Amino acid sequence: MKTLGLTLGKFAPLHKGHQFMIETALQEVDELIVVIYETTVTTIPLHVRANWIRKLYPAVRVIEAWDGPDGYSDDREHEIREEQYILGLLNGEQVTHFYSSEFYGKHMSIALGAVDRRVDEARGRVPVSATMVRSDPYKYRAYVSDIVYRDLITKVVFVGAMSTGKSTITEALAQRYRTTYAGEYGRDYWTEHQVDRRISLKAFDEIAVGHMEREEQALLQANKYLFVDTNAITTYMFALDYHGRAPERLTRIALENAQRYDLFFLCDDDIPYEDTWDRSGNQKRHIFHKQIIADLKERRIPYITLRGSLEERMHKVDDVLAKFKPYTNYFGERGN
Repeated sequence: MKTLGLTLGKFAPLHKGHQFMIETALQEVDELIVVIYETTVTTIPLHVRANWIRKLYPAVRVIEAWDGPDGYSDDREHEIREEQYILGLLNGEQVTHFYSSEFYGKHMSIALGAVDRRVDEARGRVPVSATMVRSDPYKYRAYVSDIVYRDLITKVVFVGAMSTGKSTITEALAQRYRTTYAGEYGRDYWTEHQVDRRISLKAFDEIAVGHMEREEQALLQANKYLFVDTNAITTYMFALDYHGRAPERLTRIALENAQRYDLFFLCDDDIPYEDTWDRSGNQKRHIFHKQIIADLKERRIPYITLRGSLEERMHKVDDVLAKFKPYTNYFGERGN
């Protein structure tokens, strides 16, 4: 007889304890269903949490329970609502094993007519809970998959023309918040590969990919925030400036970058221009600054402008971060 396992939860977030239960079930049954509830305990959307499991365990059948009962309770009325909801989702499909590490395993397995399979209920094998991870993801980093952890970090990018303080504020904020930052890969690449202050069109693809790789490395070690110095959108603008066009791969990455970051900060050109050998002058900076603003507006990317001294700029970032909640409808200002 075919064995069908079922487990359910909020997975807010998914951690190694959940994964141990899922992997145990996959070893014991022919097929596994994971039901994921909508919840208010996290701002991470249901489909994001569902996709963690889909990516890690392609063989699992994931059901997004948008209208499921909220929370857990040993109140019998709540238990009945949950039992009826799950039975309705199954629509007559017979579950043979119900997997959990919680008290609700008893009433759900009875309602399903399934084996009550508790996995690491005492949290001895994997001593972590979703509540613990939510309280401090960095502290419990070892118990969270890379795929999940990257979605627990607020990604903050600083864009702007040359010599507008992007590198300075990125590094300063990383030090203040005791986290990692991703420096501008394009500047390092340009310094190494430029010939007569120029690089090829193809090189801009390599810069975009290299910068993303640098970000990913920093992201997986970040503590709550990742601060990023420029991105593929700025690289795209430089390609247009150098060659009058951008390569196809860079163009695609720049489009994707509009959704990659939680917050965009635009560094204004109100600070003194630092004239180094690799730059093209203050007039060029001013023109490029206006072009970047136009591009952000064309892409419909909300951004927050930073002006004044380093401390004034950092104070504004501090204020925004104090109010910001990931995956919420915070847009700041749209520039001016």
